[in-house]
Amino acid sequence: MIAHEIPHVVLVHGLWFRAPWLRVLGGRLEQAGFRVKGFNYRSTGVPLERSAMRLQHLCDRDYAGGVHLVGHSLGGLLILQMLEAGRWSRPGRVVFLGTPLCGSAVARQAAGWPGASLLLGAAQDPLRAGVHRWPEDRQIGMIAGSRSVGLGLITGGLDKPNDGTVAVAETRHEGLEAHITMPVTHTGLIFSEPVSRQLLTFLNTGRFMPVTPDA
Repeated sequence: MIAHEIPHVVLVHGLWFRAPWLRVLGGRLEQAGFRVKGFNYRSTGVPLERSAMRLQHLCDRDYAGGVHLVGHSLGGLLILQMLEAGRWSRPGRVVFLGTPLCGSAVARQAAGWPGASLLLGAAQDPLRAGVHRWPEDRQIGMIAGSRSVGLGLITGGLDKPNDGTVAVAETRHEGLEAHITMPVTHTGLIFSEPVSRQLLTFLNTGRFMPVTPDA
């Protein structure tokens, strides 16, 4: 089965979120013909490695023929945790939305706050470290945001451009098939209709549409 024939998409939420936050995005994917499932995990209460194992079990059980994976922020690191470990080698493209592949400056800055271990929990180390290895033979695209409204404003600032939580520079990696930046906030990445259109384009073709100033 080639990638554009895969009808299934699994959505993986980010830090402090739950799967219902991705219903708007999921609805747009369903309207385009995909069958969508949201993956729930405890972003601060369970080590990312254990959540990645659960994601792999879901993929093995329900998507033996392949599945596309979409991860928002920390959700992208969870997907990479699964793929880096070589646990999932079936067909399917991957799209990250604002995932800090190079590690999160906000997470590093917040680590010094009183109560940071409770605030970030098990996500603290993965967010600070970013990516260690990169999966082979996998088309992965990144959509970053450039509207600076978010947690970064109160943690000491971020390099520009940024989406208020993650700097665009933190979303780059030489292993990415494609990378685009759109004028949305970190949370806006999961609600923006133009972002959804770009995501759909990558799932279907393995590349993004050219971004215009009005995108």
